[in-house]
Amino acid sequence: MSDNYDVIVIGGGPGGYVAAIRCAQLGLKTACVDKWINKEGAPALGGTCLNVGCIPSKALLESSEKYEEAGHHLDVHGINVAGVSMDLPKMIQRKDKIVSDLTGGIAQLFKANKIEWLQGHGKLLAENKVSVTAHDGTESVFAAKNVIIATGSNPINIPSAQLLDDRIVDNEGALNWETVPARLGVIGAGVIGLEMGSVWRRLGSEVVVLEAMDTFLGAVDQQVAKQAHKQFKQQGLDIKLGARLNNTVVGDNELTLEYSDKDGDQTVTVDRLIVAVGRRPNTDNIADESVGLAMDDRGRVNVNDYLETNIPGVYAIGDVVRGPMLAHKAEEEGVVTAERIAGQQSKMHYDAIPWVIYTNPEIAWAGKTEEQLKEEGVTYKSGTFSFAVNGRAKAMEQASGLVKVLADETTDRILGMHFVGPMASELVGQAVIAMESQNTTEDLARTVFAHPSLSECIHEAAFAADGRAIHGINRRR
Repeated sequence: MSDNYDVIVIGGGPGGYVAAIRCAQLGLKTACVDKWINKEGAPALGGTCLNVGCIPSKALLESSEKYEEAGHHLDVHGINVAGVSMDLPKMIQRKDKIVSDLTGGIAQLFKANKIEWLQGHGKLLAENKVSVTAHDGTESVFAAKNVIIATGSNPINIPSAQLLDDRIVDNEGALNWETVPARLGVIGAGVIGLEMGSVWRRLGSEVVVLEAMDTFLGAVDQQVAKQAHKQFKQQGLDIKLGARLNNTVVGDNELTLEYSDKDGDQTVTVDRLIVAVGRRPNTDNIADESVGLAMDDRGRVNVNDYLETNIPGVYAIGDVVRGPMLAHKAEEEGVVTAERIAGQQSKMHYDAIPWVIYTNPEIAWAGKTEEQLKEEGVTYKSGTFSFAVNGRAKAMEQASGLVKVLADETTDRILGMHFVGPMASELVGQAVIAMESQNTTEDLARTVFAHPSLSECIHEAAFAADGRAIHGINRRR
């Protein structure tokens, strides 16, 4: 048996590497097991998020948005640009450089915090031991007082669209194309489908999105979702709701998607296809059967309110446990778990976790939707304010969308805040702070916001919740 540790973390993604760093900061002898191999064939930390998820997709979203702006939207500013062209391989190289810099930065943090990086597949054994199968097949066993399982999630594959070379791909494959497909199909109108569909539409693809659900973005406040759907349609994203893919016919040069909707059986022909129907917990072979690690019927590790499993000294965080599959949720769970192992009384707060879809317009929210409050029988009030009359948004030529505030009718405490429009991913942070601080709409109304700024719309939406918006038409009395 190899070295003994206070903590071994299985998984080096956002939850795992953050947990490892926080454990080390607290004076715990820590190791982190991770098996990721990057596109250059080298071991890398950061998991899905940094390597093939959040970070590279945002890099391409930023590049594609600048390309579209230069080609189609600068003339209104009096800036005339002729002959805009795209170097897609260079765009991909930039994305890869960002990924390399950030994953390399985590490795440096591990060194600085004296965390041992055990490269290979980690598996929980009895008595909190962990076996590590290295990339060359050799196996070592390590002992730990505590183990944190943070193995993340994998894309869901569907029988009707099996992955095929670079023609039928998941989110990872869609990040690496070096030519633009003329016709692109996307299965799933969720976060990944909309973001990757937006990237390739901006770069020149004709994009059709097939979504099996009848409701667009069902988890989003529907007033916000309808605004977003309208803008996506205006941009040229063809989103077909209630469209269930039955089969994909692979031709020599094209793919025929056979699907059913309310009008019966349909077909559409594309050149490439992105499958983005969700993700599943990566819990295959993470624990020996003799350990008896308890899981639910969806393959998630069962944990209590303190992220403890049924095995003393073994914790689980991130995408392998209940709750939203979000990198920042995993990171905070990693911090909480590390601090509890060190004897502190930390606890997660799940009521104000922000969600973001990095399309244009951006969609973001925290807390309850109006639909959830109605279903729960909560008496509430709401206030909305449009970016259309916000000076900063108009100056940015991004004056579509709105801010929505939901508050308890009796206590005035903020229950949810929703955004569709420019910089929603940044504005939602103010919503989270307000909710964590148990603020009311009156608190926001009495707060001074900079002018001109996008955040003034939060101010006005808070006023509007009591029918006293200054720059909008009040509908409450």
